[in-house]
Amino acid sequence: MRKIGIRRLTKEAFARYGSFASILEPQGDKLGEPPVEFYRDMVQQSLGCATRVSYSACVVEARSPRIIDTVEYHDYCHETIICLDGDYLMHVAPACGKDAVPYDNIEVFLLPRGTVINVKAGVWHAAGFPYKCDKVHILCALPERTYATDCHVLSIPEEHRIEVVDEFID
Repeated sequence: MRKIGIRRLTKEAFARYGSFASILEPQGDKLGEPPVEFYRDMVQQSLGCATRVSYSACVVEARSPRIIDTVEYHDYCHETIICLDGDYLMHVAPACGKDAVPYDNIEVFLLPRGTVINVKAGVWHAAGFPYKCDKVHILCALPERTYATDCHVLSIPEEHRIEVVDEFID
């Protein structure tokens, strides 16, 4: 089984998959001054042709070893997630045809608690792993009923499964 390390989240490293921002330590354009500051337009999410966004909770518990055995993608929309209460390891791979999963290009990023991530349409991803905690609560934003209408889930064949090891790569 192939083993891969963890990448630190940077704008350059994650750009091919989407965008992100820290909700707990916001930066960029803002309106107002303390005691109320509004950091605007930090991350944008495409809803495709949908007119309504739906917010869902995903509770992810730690598992050991950390084996990547599932991937999914959405054809028509982006998926936005917010790591609420713990650091989180998320795997992604570049968008491609549904019959050509780029197993060798799967990367794992450390998403710090309080990070909002926008994953582009077509990018392979799935529930990841809490990092140095037992459980992470995640807020997911997708067009209503995406899980039933535009969610393509694939179980990774045994020979392509990947173990995430606790070392950082750059």
